[in-house]
Amino acid sequence: MAIFLTGDSRVMIQGITGSEGSKHGRRMLAAGTTVVGGTNPRKAGQTVDLGGAEVPVFGTVAETTAATGADVSVVFVPPAGTKAAVIEAVDAGIPLVIVITEGVPVHDSAEFWAYASAKGNATRIVGPNCPGIASPGKSNAGIIPADITSEGRIGLVSKSGTLTYQMMYELRDIGFSTAVGIGGDPVIGTTHIDCLAAFQDDPETDAIVMIGEIGGDAEERAAAYIEANVTKPVVAYVAGFTAPEGKTMGHAGAIISGSAGTAQAKKEALEKVGVRVGRTPSETARLVREAMPGS
Repeated sequence: MAIFLTGDSRVMIQGITGSEGSKHGRRMLAAGTTVVGGTNPRKAGQTVDLGGAEVPVFGTVAETTAATGADVSVVFVPPAGTKAAVIEAVDAGIPLVIVITEGVPVHDSAEFWAYASAKGNATRIVGPNCPGIASPGKSNAGIIPADITSEGRIGLVSKSGTLTYQMMYELRDIGFSTAVGIGGDPVIGTTHIDCLAAFQDDPETDAIVMIGEIGGDAEERAAAYIEANVTKPVVAYVAGFTAPEGKTMGHAGAIISGSAGTAQAKKEALEKVGVRVGRTPSETARLVREAMPGS
C-alpha cells in the first residue's frame, strides 16, 4: 500500500521535452516509475529518450491518456503556462496532478484549484512549488531523490522539499510508505490534513511525520484534525524557530505576525493534542523512532 502514488500508477510528464522534464523523467524511470508518455504540442509524434527508453510525446493530455492510460501527470511547465497545463489535465480527467513548478502566481494557483473543485474534485492537485511524491519501491513522481531511503511504514507530509529529503535520509533504516511534498505556497492543492487522512486509512502506515513551517495556520488546523480523527502516532517538526517576527521568510507562505504563525505557537498547538514536536530535524527523527510501534 501507499497513498496517492502506487506501483500501478502510470505517469505522464507535461513538459517532457524540456530540460527539467526530461532530466527528472530519466530519474523517475530509473527509480522504477512507469513513465508512459508526455506532452509538448510542438513536438507531438516524436519520442524522447529517457535513459534508454523511448517515450512518446503527444500534443495534449487527453491524447496521452487515451493512448497510454496515464493516471498521474507531473507538471514541469514554466510558471506562465502552469495554470493552463493544470486546467488541461483536469479537463482530461487525470486523477492526480503533481505541480513541481516554482514561482506560479498565487492567483493562478487559486484559479486552477477552484477549477478542479468546480469539476467535483475528481483531480487531486499536489503543489505547486513542491518536490512531488515518492512511494519507495513502488513509484517516484517529481524530484525527490529515489536512493535516499527505503520502503517502510512511515508516512511523511511536508511543506519543505529539503527537509523532506533530510527526514527520509535520517529514517532510511525504517523506511517510508509514502512521502508527500505538498509545497510551501499560500495556496496549494493538497494539505497536511488531506495526507493525514490518507495515512490514517492506509493499513501499511504505522506512524506519521508532519513537517510544517512558520506562517499561516495550516499546522494549527492539522492539530485540530489530528485530535478528532487520527489514532496513529504523529511526530512533527516546524521550521523557523529562529525566524524574526514580522519578516517574510523563504517560502511565500511564511509570513508571521505577532504570536500567530510562529513556530512556538504551532508547536504548542500540536503538543496540546498529543503530537510530539522536535526542535531540530534530527531530534524529530529520534522521536519518530520512539513512536514506531514495537520500538
